[in-house]
Parts: sequence; structure tokens; C-alpha cells
Amino acid sequence: QVQLVESGGGLVQAGGSLRLSCAASGRTFSTSGMGWFRQAPGMEREFVAAITWSSGTTYYADSVKGRFTISRDNAKNTVYLQMNSLKPEDTAVYYCAARRLYGGSWYNRYDYTDWGQGTQVTVSS
Repeated sequence: QVQLVESGGGLVQAGGSLRLSCAASGRTFSTSGMGWFRQAPGMEREFVAAITWSSGTTYYADSVKGRFTISRDNAKNTVYLQMNSLKPEDTAVYYCAARRLYGGSWYNRYDYTDWGQGTQVTVSS
């Protein structure tokens, strides 16, 4: 099992920036990488971005490409999500998640085995 703790959420005006962090502990060697998802009220949890531990290959949802950047620090078992040019529609609870070691899709939430508690991001217009 992997324990995940997110931080860095908050309230920001449209056009502003926030940086989320996710610190992982436990059996991180049993995971292939980390992802960020978000869930707005009344909506399904949706994929935002992901990164592999080994090569640092990244994946992004079309809605955040060019605005968000995912990165990792393997020495600290920590993943970051830099969010720039934020829009009101980015408002959601953001979750980090650990992805299983083999198979599946980086974009599918059901291929992630462990989740953080979530951090609220609110973008005002």
C-alpha cells in the first residue's frame, strides 16, 4: 500500500497559478508512477496529468495541455503539479494517485490503486 499526502491547494483568481505537491510513502516500488485527477461537484472524477517514475514520461488531459506541468522528485518520492493560467472551470478537488505497476491506461482512474485525501482548488472569475 502507498500513502499519499497532497498539499498546495487554495483560492486564486483567474489567470493565476498554484503548485500542488503529493508526497508518497510506503510501497512506492510497487507503482509505475503517479497521476493527478480532479472532481468538481456533481461531476465524475477526471484525469488531469500523470508521470512515470522511471523515465519521467508525462501524460496530460487536453483541457490542461500548455497550462499545467507535472514533475517528480524521485529522491523525495514527491510529484508536483504546476498550474498556470488557471480558469474558473479548473475549480475542483484535486487528488493524486499511485498507478499500478503493469498494464492498463495512464488515463483510467481504475488503474490507480491508492489515492490521497484531496486538496481543494478554487479559481474565482
